[in-house]
Amino acid sequence: MSAVAALLPDGRLHLQHGPIDCLCRAWGDPAEIAAAYRQAAGFFAGVLNDLCGELPLLRTPLPAPRPAGAVARAMHAACLPFAGRFITPMAAVAGAVADAVLAAMIQDRAVTRAFVNNGGDIAFHLTPRTSLRCALVTDISIHAPAGDGETLGSDGTFLLSAAHPARGIATSGRACKGQGGRSFSLGIADSVTILARTAAQADAAATIVGNAVDLPGHPAITRRPASGIDPASDLGDRLVTFGVGPLSEDDANTALDAGETMADTLLRTGLIAGAVLALRGRLRVRLPTPAMLEPA
Repeated sequence: MSAVAALLPDGRLHLQHGPIDCLCRAWGDPAEIAAAYRQAAGFFAGVLNDLCGELPLLRTPLPAPRPAGAVARAMHAACLPFAGRFITPMAAVAGAVADAVLAAMIQDRAVTRAFVNNGGDIAFHLTPRTSLRCALVTDISIHAPAGDGETLGSDGTFLLSAAHPARGIATSGRACKGQGGRSFSLGIADSVTILARTAAQADAAATIVGNAVDLPGHPAITRRPASGIDPASDLGDRLVTFGVGPLSEDDANTALDAGETMADTLLRTGLIAGAVLALRGRLRVRLPTPAMLEPA
């Protein structure tokens, strides 16, 4: 099957090839947008085949040899800081593809804003004094500590501006990926959304933080070998979360505490720029200060 590119009625570009499904949008002069979309579609046509050519290496736990392709190298680089834990470059595949398609789309094009949304992992481009409003798909009827919601609206949205360094957003967890899907989690978070300088970095970090939201050995949590659910999973026979039964308030907070500790470590080291962790109607929010969220 060949890659498909289609212009949607609302002005977005839809790119699809096998498991890769991207929605792209650019703002600016119509001629520039049209040219940007042609560039994105032209680049996208070869992405899946390039990745498939290195798939065995990309499924190898890090540290592993550096792959050859540009997107594959970005996946490897985004995951390498976490090589002390179990991770393969596939943890950053969706984000890395979004980054690469966006780079191709905006190259030499005068567009004011743009994004590429690859299955919920998003790379975006902002010129000075522009912004994008981002929405979290989660239950925001939250039981969050006082002050955590300062930068997250009651509708689950927040504003990112060109003043903030983040140019990537990615989400991991059970609710966003779905049981039995191509991606799994070692943790129990409903979702973990991460902001980072690139979508690939956000994608890798979301996996790590999502894995950290956990209650090892808890009887309400069912785990199964990833290979028994999806024989092609890069997780092999490692146990992944298959089901989560009733949790007490203390249980949920303990799991979130563990994830929050990991997120705070990544924030301090500069690997991420923000995080929102969700579990059973509770959120832990680590978003940039309001000054960084408003247009410069």
